[in-house]
Amino acid sequence: MRIIFWGTPEYSIASLDIFIKSKHEVIGVVSQPDKKRSRGNKLISSPVKSYAEQESIKIYTPAKIRDNIHFISELKSLSCDLFIVIAYGKILPKEILEIPKFGCWNAHASLLPRWRGAAPIQWSLINGDEFTGVGIMKMDEGLDTGDLLLEEKIKIGKDDNFNTLSEKLSILSAKLFLNATSLLEENIYKKTNSQLTKQNSLGREITYARMIEKSDFRVDWGNEAIEISQKIKGLYPRANITFRGKNLKILKIKVLSVDEIKNEKYLFMSNYSRPGIVLAVIENEGIIISTKTEPIILLEAKLEGKNISSKKQLIQQLKPSVGEYLSD
Repeated sequence: MRIIFWGTPEYSIASLDIFIKSKHEVIGVVSQPDKKRSRGNKLISSPVKSYAEQESIKIYTPAKIRDNIHFISELKSLSCDLFIVIAYGKILPKEILEIPKFGCWNAHASLLPRWRGAAPIQWSLINGDEFTGVGIMKMDEGLDTGDLLLEEKIKIGKDDNFNTLSEKLSILSAKLFLNATSLLEENIYKKTNSQLTKQNSLGREITYARMIEKSDFRVDWGNEAIEISQKIKGLYPRANITFRGKNLKILKIKVLSVDEIKNEKYLFMSNYSRPGIVLAVIENEGIIISTKTEPIILLEAKLEGKNISSKKQLIQQLKPSVGEYLSD
């Protein structure tokens, strides 16, 4: 099949790569325009654009796609069978959805209709979901409302964060896309769409994964310990506090269990009156901090202007005092 691939971040590359290496023909790639991504305001290409350039594939980076007559005419002239879309970054309007002969197909990183929208991986972690997955969906004009052709469910690991879970789902998306294309060819041969499943027939809760905002990255020690842990995993590596006037990224914590709190190893002050207090500094391990519920131990962080640190180095960098409030 003749395919135009739509994608922008690193997450999309596994799917692009699997199609390039398949029997199908990737005749073009559509990605977001170059952006100023560094302190020197240098224009940087998206990861997908850079990868496509290496493979000598024609690239399109329109500033807008809706009502873009020249771009839409170009797409129509390519006689494309499928549009494959994964993390492109914009909603495709009807005038584009109707171009390919056999439709536009999207890989969405959730168990739809749960976490429709822009940030499904982050919100599945922030909300402590036990499972997630990938669905291959025929795109329509709604927000991730199309019928499903294929879906695979995976368990979210205890130690998964945004980076590790994204990698798993990126690889899974690529595999399912290729399987879905084979199914589509079979359906075309049989002249049927019988394998499509309506989302509203799955009996699942509809939830929306809104875009992550700057304020979401702030860690509030006044929340429950498990909520803090889920936020740090879901927003890895950008969850942060301000410590002594500097940004401190919180990369890894552990919620202390009742049994651990009783352990002599974790002897700490118990007469604290509010969350966010340094309860103890455990040599070669980390810093114990109070929350609304159980204490947590800060295991890994990145102080502004410094490298990522943990254990002894973390303690040496922060030099926290027992009884100090660990946030400005």
